[in-house]
Amino acid sequence: MIIRSISKLKQISTQYPSPTIAVSLAVLCLFLGLSTGFWLLFRLFYIIAIAIPLLYLWTRSMIKSLDVEISRETQRAAQGQSIRGFITLRSKSILPKIWLELSDQSTIPAHTSNRTITLPSKGTTIWSYNTEALLRGLYTLGPLTVTATDPFGFFKFSRTFGSESSVLIYPHTPELTYFHTPSSNLPGEGHFRKRSHNITPNIFGLRDYIPGDAFNRIHWPSTAKKNRVIVKDFEIDPSSEIWLLLDFNKTHHTGINLNSTAEISAQICAGLARYFIQSNRSVGLAFFDDSMKVDKPEKGNSHFTRILESLALAKAIGPVAIENLILEQSSKFGRHSTVIAITPSTNTQWVTELKSLHNRGVQVTAITLTANSFGEAISSNNVHKSLEQNGLPYYEITSDTKLNDALSTKISRKSKPIIGDQL
Repeated sequence: MIIRSISKLKQISTQYPSPTIAVSLAVLCLFLGLSTGFWLLFRLFYIIAIAIPLLYLWTRSMIKSLDVEISRETQRAAQGQSIRGFITLRSKSILPKIWLELSDQSTIPAHTSNRTITLPSKGTTIWSYNTEALLRGLYTLGPLTVTATDPFGFFKFSRTFGSESSVLIYPHTPELTYFHTPSSNLPGEGHFRKRSHNITPNIFGLRDYIPGDAFNRIHWPSTAKKNRVIVKDFEIDPSSEIWLLLDFNKTHHTGINLNSTAEISAQICAGLARYFIQSNRSVGLAFFDDSMKVDKPEKGNSHFTRILESLALAKAIGPVAIENLILEQSSKFGRHSTVIAITPSTNTQWVTELKSLHNRGVQVTAITLTANSFGEAISSNNVHKSLEQNGLPYYEITSDTKLNDALSTKISRKSKPIIGDQL
């Protein structure tokens, strides 16, 4: 029994070291006062004996009678956008709550997670946060921890409110006005357009009514305006597939945070996906990080969102080189396919694999990220030279390239590559 009591006292002294010292001082004052009869020692004993329980009860009361409402307004955002929310705290006590420490646990970079507030009697305060989404990825917000402490730091009590929520940050998506894709004279590729006798989602233009035209082809606004029957002309639905092959091999990437080849690669991929889906093309995505990830070619905004989700979660940790990725996925490509390889690799083997696809009739374009402009010592000149020798169109992206302008520039196989800082 005595051993158990001693163990419990040790536990209390470890949990509350400052109050233990204060109580020990009060006991010492009591014994010295009884021994000497000095009145000041008795007063010190009374002050400590009364203050310690009062501070304990006050600190416990500050953490109780507290309502917290947490509203996370943003669950998904793109780089550069804001992550917003607010936290409302209400006191139901007539006693003031001073120096409440709020800690909103988060893995989001640059998120302000700590704050100290004071609540008056039955008062309310609102803490709103507005954090810029800097880096793509999946992050967490919450739970919120509220800690109450007395002015002397003797006692500290905490409560947790809310639960952990997720925030997915998409890569920045540059808006492209044009992107060079070699024409293979297949419907939907390059600048090839062919009228269709059937109704498709793609309107070629308007013309006068010809006997035999179906009534559902009539364009009623133009008919009313011109006072004669006008019908819609349709073109063949684009059937070519766009494949984006993204290199996420861990040995190929360099740079830090936003100024890294991995981040720029993801942004390029997002911009291309948006451009081609807005052009009603089927877009597929393939990359290897911790495992093979493939989004099969589809159209529509929902598919674009799936691509953004894949890019948001992708990390440059893969063991598979871009040349092996091309080889692995090559069975999916035919004469109806356009393959765009995005890589900072300085190994020319991937150029050989890309040339093999081209020899099979697959249309290819390369986007190279100049690794030495991001801090890598090895130059990419041998890759550019190999691409030129093989007659493959390519874009060169440097660390200071403006993606909107660089990727919207027309190139040809015979021309020199587009250099980022020349745009």
